[in-house]
Amino acid sequence: MPSSTKTDVIIIGAGPTGLALACQLIRYGIDFVIIDRKETTTPHSKAIGVQARTLEIYEQIGLADKLIDLGWKAEKARMIVGGEVRGEVDFSDIGKGMSSYPYVLIVEQGKHESLIHEFINSHGRHVRWQTELESFTQDDSGVSAVIKNDAGETETINAKFLVGCDGAKSPVRHGLGLKFEGSTFERMFYVADVQIDWQFKNDALMVFLMKHNLLAFFPMIGENRWRIVGTFPEEFAKDEGEVLYEEIEEQIKRDAELELDITNVNWFSTYKVHTRHVNKFSEGRCFLAGDAAHIHTPAGAQGMNTGIQDGYNLAWKLAMVLRGASDIKLLDSYNEERLVNAENLLKTTDRFFNLVASPEPILTYLRMHVFPYVAGAAFSIDAVKKFVFPRISQIGINYRHSSISDHESDGGFDVKAGDRLPYFTIEGESIFSRLSEPKFHLLSFSDGGGETTGSNLSDEFKDLIDVYEIPIYPRVAEVFGSDKSFRVLLRPDNYIATISNDASLAPIENYLKRCL
Repeated sequence: MPSSTKTDVIIIGAGPTGLALACQLIRYGIDFVIIDRKETTTPHSKAIGVQARTLEIYEQIGLADKLIDLGWKAEKARMIVGGEVRGEVDFSDIGKGMSSYPYVLIVEQGKHESLIHEFINSHGRHVRWQTELESFTQDDSGVSAVIKNDAGETETINAKFLVGCDGAKSPVRHGLGLKFEGSTFERMFYVADVQIDWQFKNDALMVFLMKHNLLAFFPMIGENRWRIVGTFPEEFAKDEGEVLYEEIEEQIKRDAELELDITNVNWFSTYKVHTRHVNKFSEGRCFLAGDAAHIHTPAGAQGMNTGIQDGYNLAWKLAMVLRGASDIKLLDSYNEERLVNAENLLKTTDRFFNLVASPEPILTYLRMHVFPYVAGAAFSIDAVKKFVFPRISQIGINYRHSSISDHESDGGFDVKAGDRLPYFTIEGESIFSRLSEPKFHLLSFSDGGGETTGSNLSDEFKDLIDVYEIPIYPRVAEVFGSDKSFRVLLRPDNYIATISNDASLAPIENYLKRCL
């Protein structure tokens, strides 16, 4: 007779999204079962860009520095036109003053997955590899999933919730009957992890600017190792899986227009790029995250980081509901917040892709004959940095539109409810270093002229909230646009729930009563 197991959450899929979600559930003390049909974590480089917001998330569980040690910081890009270097951009300090991690980290997905998988194992939890979802059903009280391992044995898992982190072809999404509409780029993309003998050191991103195709080389850890991403011409007619590596190398050399010798190929793949997102991120007690919910061009290294943020957004809400601290309606905000983000993300990545690969004559001229010569100067301007970095790093994502962002008292502040807490330092230490506990955080900023303490919060909230007393340093006043005492209530994911200069705790407690 098939066995059965009870848990709080079933996670289908153990790629970066599923593994990172499992790490968050461990942080909140939530029981879960995670399965994947693969044998183990990926051995390949795959997604290599890790953004500042992901590192901020990992900082809370002690993994940011460990991941940084496995990669290198992208600090420079060279632009090549017609086989010659035409410009160089230094973005080593592009995010200075905006995050503890003011850069893009380049690290192989295989190493990344191994690190967070080890974190899961170190906490006594394990992925059930070579196990797949057979079927699932749900009702008002929970979800029942039938899973099967590689020996053909089936098991029923009964849980309160299920999260599909099972990729672009997501069986969970299909089982829920959700739409996944969008478009497909006609170009065939290729990606290769190789070793190259050529004139350049692997110390900078190499961007080849052309009329029609896309080609970029990303330095990797290891002697002469590079990740190459490019496109075939529109007339290239082969399907995915039919392309030989020799055809990829031939296209690389044709587009690069300079001498290079690819001496070793560690891994390569071809694919068509789809731009799609679900019509909603949840149905009943089932949720989607990562590629199961949104896919898009690789422009800007957004995909994997967005999936990790999906899970980060969902985890604290699941925890509050499972602990009985909040009504299940709190989970509606997951779809509210992440669906709008997915829609904006697809628009942004499409625009960026068109800038670097569109055959439109005006864009082609600007890309090849103007941008290489002005980019270096442009990226030295603070206004450009403040525009570009928040969008690339994902620290600029906000949930101002969300039903759990309270704008009643934020009119007098430069920062609004729904924004990520801005980065600033206290006595040389990042504010985020104090916000690692899986709780709400009440920051009471004092001008020294009155009482701002949060210590007299109602007893019903004290176990759910950390309280910090902070003087209004000049940088704090600059960031928030206020030099008078005020309070900021942060959600567990460090987004602002509400902000108020009311002398009493009434606005804070009213919010907590509504949300919890």
